[in-house]
Amino acid sequence: MPSIAARAAQLRRLIDDANYRYHVLDEPRIPDAEYDALMRELEALETEHPELASEDSPTRRVGAAPSSKFAEVRHAVPMLSLGNAFEAQEVHDFVRRIAERLERDEPVFSAEPKLDGLAISLRYEDGAFVQGATRGDGATGEDVTANLRTVQAIPLKLRGKGWPKVLEVRGEVYMPRADFEAYNARAREGGGKVLANPRNGAAGSLRQLDPRITAQRPLSFFAYGAGVVEGESLPDTHSKVLEKLRRWGFPVSALAEVVRGADGLLDYYRRVGERRDALPFDIDGVVYKLDDARGQREMGFVSRAPRWALAHKYPAQEQSTVVEAIDVQIGRTGAVTPVARLREVQVAGVNVTNATLHNADQIARLDVRVGDTVIVRRAGDVIPEVLSVIPEHRPPSAQPWTMPASCPECGSEIVREEGGVVWRCSGELSCPAQRKEAIRHFASRRAMDIDGLGERYIEDLSDFGYLESVADLYRLTLDDLLEMKRRSDERSGTTPETVKAGKVATKWAENLIAAIDRSRDTTLARFLFALGIQHVGESTAKALASWFGDLALIRHTPWPLFKRVPDIGGEVARAIGHFLDQPGNQRVIDELLRRGVRIGDTHPPSPKLRDGLDLATLLVDLEIPKITPVRAAQLASAFASAAALRKAAVHNHVAAGLPGEAADSLVAWFADEANAALFLASAKAQQALAKRLPARASTAAGPLDGQTVVLTGTLESMTRDEAKERLEALGAKAAGSVSKKTSFVVAGESAGSKLAKAEELGIEVWDEARLVAFLEAHA
Repeated sequence: MPSIAARAAQLRRLIDDANYRYHVLDEPRIPDAEYDALMRELEALETEHPELASEDSPTRRVGAAPSSKFAEVRHAVPMLSLGNAFEAQEVHDFVRRIAERLERDEPVFSAEPKLDGLAISLRYEDGAFVQGATRGDGATGEDVTANLRTVQAIPLKLRGKGWPKVLEVRGEVYMPRADFEAYNARAREGGGKVLANPRNGAAGSLRQLDPRITAQRPLSFFAYGAGVVEGESLPDTHSKVLEKLRRWGFPVSALAEVVRGADGLLDYYRRVGERRDALPFDIDGVVYKLDDARGQREMGFVSRAPRWALAHKYPAQEQSTVVEAIDVQIGRTGAVTPVARLREVQVAGVNVTNATLHNADQIARLDVRVGDTVIVRRAGDVIPEVLSVIPEHRPPSAQPWTMPASCPECGSEIVREEGGVVWRCSGELSCPAQRKEAIRHFASRRAMDIDGLGERYIEDLSDFGYLESVADLYRLTLDDLLEMKRRSDERSGTTPETVKAGKVATKWAENLIAAIDRSRDTTLARFLFALGIQHVGESTAKALASWFGDLALIRHTPWPLFKRVPDIGGEVARAIGHFLDQPGNQRVIDELLRRGVRIGDTHPPSPKLRDGLDLATLLVDLEIPKITPVRAAQLASAFASAAALRKAAVHNHVAAGLPGEAADSLVAWFADEANAALFLASAKAQQALAKRLPARASTAAGPLDGQTVVLTGTLESMTRDEAKERLEALGAKAAGSVSKKTSFVVAGESAGSKLAKAEELGIEVWDEARLVAFLEAHA
């Protein structure tokens, strides 16, 4: 007996702690399945040894005491919990007890899904919503009226007529899955706190002290019953009560049904279970309620639950397991996703060995380490994810996780944008994980324009090993394409009858080979855009091509010098630099040139670059902490060369006019060998670039230099893209929207909102005739 008593006391402590964390703190430490197991063990002990039961046992109450943050609300009719069933035999036993007590062969039940949200009570007086409370411990809850008023699914005034003078409606506030995922996606993108699961999202949202925060959360509501009723009586069956609530304006689950006997209940459980993953909200089971009110009264209650109702649980969607490793996966666009490799565990009926950790910030927030015991969740088709760590189970040897320096697929550097959340592999061209996306972009119309190379062909050519990189496009043969098509048809079981008869269509393959061959001749801007460098769109590629003029020059230019191009800031310049620093990317560019890709518009760099090729500008472009343009100018005046500045000590910088803080920052920055190497390489590149610049007088400004143009509508004599290219060749910058900075708008047929905006702002508008005349005059 002493050991049994000690175990019962231990179970009560564990359950009380879990209830407190779940209901008060909204920070559960154990998964639902483990909680259910603890409760069932305690119930069994108290049933076998009644002398161990106590009034404060968690088997005698629901949840934990309410938080002190809100006023208390005492429930006139207690909000009790339900008994749980996990096996079919338990359902049969439940129905048998009711049938025997009521002397009915096949009792009728109302069945409905058991939502995984927060139970609440809504009080209406004369049809108006006056108070809302959480369930709390079943007898006393928290007054969350102001927050509930923000939930649009809850009516503030009842519809129709015939409602009681006082009506208390019970139901569940929940967060729809899609809204939950969208909310977390926005939180991760902004570096905010994500919600652990939809239930926690609903509970935490309702328990915000500021209702304005609750109003921003995507909450919904389903009614499932009634409490206090004064002035009128409700229908005599539960199913009719739900119909009445629906007519009065309350959402009621469309899955609610009336069924007969144990077989009807189990069939309902099976049917809802088959739809569980596709439902727009989380459920953890279904609820069976004896349908007629008279039978409910006759069955009565046990200490904490009605005898006439039962919750039939599905396999838990949360379980605890151990993290055995943390790897990273590289997505199609280079995004790096950390993945936890888990000790195998069954979650929601599926064996789970991997779970996403989303990103490095999420790992830091959760402090997940190899060896940790974690709670894993799987809901519907959503990829399993790690929700939280159980710190007390952490082994002493567990160390904080850090992002690997290089990509496991290609060895390229893994980089993170300043202030960003996502880490990326910078081996865009050489990374196998990014291969298909790189080829798709490379071949697109605005890049190399390989007509006929669609998504399906890219998939098949990659899957069958014909394309290891974009450069392999230029070694494809007609036989390769025909063999690829044959293998693809065989794999999918769709081999055409004509092929079976020995007649093979070849025209499509001949056309594709011709399109690939045509793409060999291109412009520098198209080629740079086709490389798929992060943040380098068409306009940036054109600017780089215009200002630097030569691929060979661009390939070996340190990133700070790219900031000399208008509209290229530090983030874009670093992205270009990271791309070009990867040997794999450079190898693919070499291979493209060896296989006949020809850039036809190479020219000397723009003389306008000359203005930024000095030491002071370089120091600013390097974004060294505390080195402002004024400080940079002081340093440039004090030191004869970059090498001299690199070797200088703190006192030399102070003598040059820098405050002590700025001098310390500069020395600390130079102490990093990578920074020092970048500084010296950039200074050397400045000098080499200056020697290649033509004299200012040798390049006259274009007639549209400094002007911004917007094209809208349809042109007859040329496409908008052709017009855009010709205007840009004359110095214009083409923009996608009209603003006060727009110089003029070219409006073709069916011009719409852009033309209206231009007229509103008083901006000059050209028709097609004026555009053609201007282009001919400057041809």
